Amino acid sequence: MQDCVTAAIELNIYYLPGDPHICGRDVEQRHLDILAPVKEAVTVPVAVKLSPYFSATAEMAQRLDEAGADGLVLFNRFLQPDIDPESLTVVRAVSLSTREEIRLPLTWIALLHGRVGASLAATTGVESSVELIKYLLAGADVVMTASALRHGPEYAAALLDGLREWMRRKGYTSVEELRGLLATPMGADETIRERWDYVSALREANGTDYGPW
Repeated sequence: MQDCVTAAIELNIYYLPGDPHICGRDVEQRHLDILAPVKEAVTVPVAVKLSPYFSATAEMAQRLDEAGADGLVLFNRFLQPDIDPESLTVVRAVSLSTREEIRLPLTWIALLHGRVGASLAATTGVESSVELIKYLLAGADVVMTASALRHGPEYAAALLDGLREWMRRKGYTSVEELRGLLATPMGADETIRERWDYVSALREANGTDYGPW
């Protein structure tokens, strides 16, 4: 790929451990063991596409960053088979992502922004320029989409046009002005912040406001 003038490589480690005898640390080490020889073999940037199922996603991101990953892609989507109860068969259909799936990668990009040296690429759930804007506000360096291009490759221009129009209305002249604007602040206790956000969401859903703790 590098000899074909590839500018960068996305290392898609599609690994869903089903063996109950494999521990979490071994799963993590597998990713590092795959990254190392690839980094040794090429000189172009290498991004690692991550699973959302690590027990400590932030630590895994830091370990990959320290191991030389130039970028982290959040997140991979594993095949999730369905079952047809009439034919008694397993249905292995691939479904396109929807905008409702944006929240998990959005959360982790906001948490990792500024805390790792690797670039952060967002993928999953980009259907319009709204999702593109959200990812940038969370701190994404790159926003990727595949599902949205079912409308045709020209739809990429529509996504960018929507971003430009929103930036114009908000008074932004460059993406750097808005990138990471709503990321988790540096120095904040991420655990406490996430807990408070969770409790606040429940209070708002319940229509009750008890004020700050």
